[in-house]
Amino acid sequence: MHSIRDILREKGTTVRSIEADETVFEAIRQMAEYGIGALLVVEGGKPVGLLSERDYSRKIILRGLRSRKTAVRTIMSSPLLTISPDASVQEALSMMTDRYIRHLPVADDSGVIGMVSIGDLVKAVIEDQQSLIEQLESYIVR
Repeated sequence: MHSIRDILREKGTTVRSIEADETVFEAIRQMAEYGIGALLVVEGGKPVGLLSERDYSRKIILRGLRSRKTAVRTIMSSPLLTISPDASVQEALSMMTDRYIRHLPVADDSGVIGMVSIGDLVKAVIEDQQSLIEQLESYIVR
């Protein structure tokens, strides 16, 4: 079974971030540039929240706000939820399902060390199931 650390080892630990005072427009521009769905929000170098495409669609568009004039801090999800790199994929899936989120920063004693998405977790579950199937088939053939 995969751990969150295993996923980070495969996908990398790059975490894209944006300052809380930046505009939402700049955040969306960066998400588009990097092909990602969420940014870590920082203030003074410390993580304070997360901004996702879902935050944008529900808090800018539906409220009639202007992304070029609205600060990220206005619509970010806070407080920041994180998961340990030693947690299991099942723990992360449970947390994401319970809280209706699609991105989860990974943090240890040194701070945020990566980010996992629901897609990363589903991929890991599929790989684990495929491995189990292969082991069972091997056992049956013997």
